[in-house]
Amino acid sequence: MSSSKRYPEEFKIEAVKQVTEKGHSVAEVAARLGTTTHSLYAWIKRYAPQEPKITDSRDAVSELAKLKKELQRVTEERDILKKAAVYFASQSK
Repeated sequence: MSSSKRYPEEFKIEAVKQVTEKGHSVAEVAARLGTTTHSLYAWIKRYAPQEPKITDSRDAVSELAKLKKELQRVTEERDILKKAAVYFASQSK
C-alpha cells in the first residue's frame, strides 16, 4: 500500500511542520502519528521548504530562555539525587 493513498497530503504537510518548524524529533512525531520514521523522512524531503531558514533573533532568544529553564530544572533534579544518594549511603552503613 502506498503512503500517498494512506495519508492525505495535508496530514503529511502538518507532520513535516512539526519537525521542521516546531523542532520535534522525527522519531517522536512518527510515533505520535502512527507512521514510520522512513515515511516521515520521505515526506520531509518532499514537503519541507528547500530554502535555508534564517533564524529570527526572537526565536533564538526564546530558545535560549527555554534551554535556561530546562538547565535549571535538570540541575535541581541532579542536586536532589545527590542528596538522596548521600542519605541512602549513610543509611546502609
